[in-house]
Amino acid sequence: MSRFVLMERRDSAKPSLVLITGLQGTGKSTVADQAAELLGASVLAHDWAMSGLRPYEAVQRALDSMTPPGHQPVGWSIICALARAQIRRGSSVVLDGVAREPAVVLCRQVADDEGARFRVVLTECADPEVHKLRIEARERSIPDWYEIDWDHVQRSRARWERPEQVDLTLQATHSPKANRERLARLLHGDQEQEGAT
Repeated sequence: MSRFVLMERRDSAKPSLVLITGLQGTGKSTVADQAAELLGASVLAHDWAMSGLRPYEAVQRALDSMTPPGHQPVGWSIICALARAQIRRGSSVVLDGVAREPAVVLCRQVADDEGARFRVVLTECADPEVHKLRIEARERSIPDWYEIDWDHVQRSRARWERPEQVDLTLQATHSPKANRERLARLLHGDQEQEGAT
């Protein structure tokens, strides 16, 4: 990165890279949209990125043949590269997906490399019955993508490990308004702190 760009970056507001993660059906996409609105940022979603690869059978076979399967790491590599490009433009970015620890580490590294503020927001659903109803009712209509069922989520839950460092945890059983207010306090607090320095 050029010296001019770095000097310009220091003189302007620091962009944010906000990762919204959690199990499927816990409200990640809703929170990601809220974060994007609060920051004036774009949302890059793992499932949307990977949906663009699904029509290519050879690519799917290559991903399946990787050990472990490459869908997760390749998807996160793609959206982190796109996030890096946005941050270099001075724009904040919100990432939406089921990010396990290696993906969180990758996102944090991108933020560190590019001088962006990094925040991790975890979405959860404490009530299994509510979680199941949310999964059964959701329809995202992502082209060339698939909808998951409750059995899939239960398998994911058995393998899920909470990220080591989380800045905010939001419960799907709480009202969207209450969650948005907590999210705004986190993100606007960052901006106010930046303006005071």
